[in-house]
Amino acid sequence: MERIALFAGSFDPFTVAHFSLAKRASALFDRVIIAVGENVQKHPLFSTELRVKLIQKATANLENVCVKSYAGLTGNFATENGAKFLLRGIRSPNEFDIERNLAWNNARLYPEIETVYLQIEAENAAVSSSAVREILKFGGDISSMVPPSILGDILNATEKF
Repeated sequence: MERIALFAGSFDPFTVAHFSLAKRASALFDRVIIAVGENVQKHPLFSTELRVKLIQKATANLENVCVKSYAGLTGNFATENGAKFLLRGIRSPNEFDIERNLAWNNARLYPEIETVYLQIEAENAAVSSSAVREILKFGGDISSMVPPSILGDILNATEKF
């Protein structure tokens, strides 16, 4: 049986921490689906279509990684795509508490799907999409926070805002 992991998030934008998790997961699973969710509670800086394109570009060298967008419950999307694992990155104990509660609810709804946690490396622990957006807003340097392959695309896209 093929081991398929779903790495879901808003990825607004995709960061070096996200890339590191995707790369590490690609070595652990047969296939990794990066699922760009449309979260109705968030107001994204980048369109879903642009986020998908940026992630595809950033992960182009990871042969067993693909990128898709979705709306609705992550568990439903995982089931539709044959994923038996939900990949989550953990930066802090507080984040673990939030992720654990989410995993418990997912396990209740989708007992056939296992949540897998990967710890984010120390050098990427402070990197988050919200931090990147805040720095972009004030014209700061995000070059160490996003994959080099998409830095120019992100900067060009934000010039229009």
